[in-house]
Amino acid sequence: MKTGMKIGVLGAGQLGRMLALAGYPLDVDFVFLDPASEACAAPLGEHIHADYGDETALAEFCSRVDIATYEFENVPNAAAEFVAARVPLHPAPRALTAGQDRLSEKALFVSLGIPVPTHAAVDSRADLDRAVAITGLPAVLKTRRMGYDGKGQAVLRISADLDAAWASIGSQPLILEAFVPFERELSCLAVRAQNGQMAFYPLVENVHRAGILRTATPTVNDPLQAQGEDYARRVAEHLGYVGVMAFEFFVADGKLIANEIAPRVHNSGHWTIEGAETSQFENHLRAIAGLPLGSTALRGASVMVNYIGLAPELEAASALEGVHTHLYGKMPKPQRKIGHATVTAPDAAALRLRLARLLAILPDGG
Repeated sequence: MKTGMKIGVLGAGQLGRMLALAGYPLDVDFVFLDPASEACAAPLGEHIHADYGDETALAEFCSRVDIATYEFENVPNAAAEFVAARVPLHPAPRALTAGQDRLSEKALFVSLGIPVPTHAAVDSRADLDRAVAITGLPAVLKTRRMGYDGKGQAVLRISADLDAAWASIGSQPLILEAFVPFERELSCLAVRAQNGQMAFYPLVENVHRAGILRTATPTVNDPLQAQGEDYARRVAEHLGYVGVMAFEFFVADGKLIANEIAPRVHNSGHWTIEGAETSQFENHLRAIAGLPLGSTALRGASVMVNYIGLAPELEAASALEGVHTHLYGKMPKPQRKIGHATVTAPDAAALRLRLARLLAILPDGG
């Protein structure tokens, strides 16, 4: 990595903020392009305040940077292609678009021999009835694009739920997926370098509430580690991927079933800042800059806890032993992630005690 390198980031949310924090010790500067006037990564670099479709702004962005990446998977494909034609962009546009449509994403997994839930496309109310006949109930109706943190989804438990679900989100292309009676939710955090070298963090066990990730805990010697790495490697190699990718899975009957990929650093990897030898953010920068990847080994026991829509409790939470608080510079709002904590400990028993103390302080136990 050359001294004074400038990395451009499409998007300037909390992931961009943490990329910049990881980059400054490496003597990297950042340029962000984001339509938000108060983007939380903006104080950590130059901020081009413009829409992703503004080609004048995109050209200015490209003129200021050596390489580019993104921290937001819903960057329009046209913007990614525009940037990639002018500066190296990692991951490449085809990797970005692979996960933007849930139906094509499932088709990709199937083509690579990766198990997925039974599913069907839904483009009309009649399609929904046909899809239910394929998936059965319960099932989950999802928008094919743009959904996150539980948004753009409706759970169908009985036939009477169909009309309300259609009225709620039926004005756009949808996918119906059979509900998976999962035992656990896991994510595999993989990083692939420009030369094809890959490294993997331990599988992460995720707990969601109301569709929002609450805790993410790296596992030790998980029996599904090799399977998760295999599936992530298949996708990354197929896409010629460069950078960090998160692959989210359900565990059912002791096996992994693919849910979705995120072509970027990921919320379930925030624990790596304190909990791993090299954070996901530093490894992403290393990968896209052509440097050797850093170690993904654990430093001890850790767990990530999202701070959701709160403020008064932060001072008390941050004073607890082993609690490392990261705030994103966002105004607190209900159901909004304003920061996270990594709880660290020398062993699993001490971690459980420290986590319990933190959750006792947070509203609704976190």
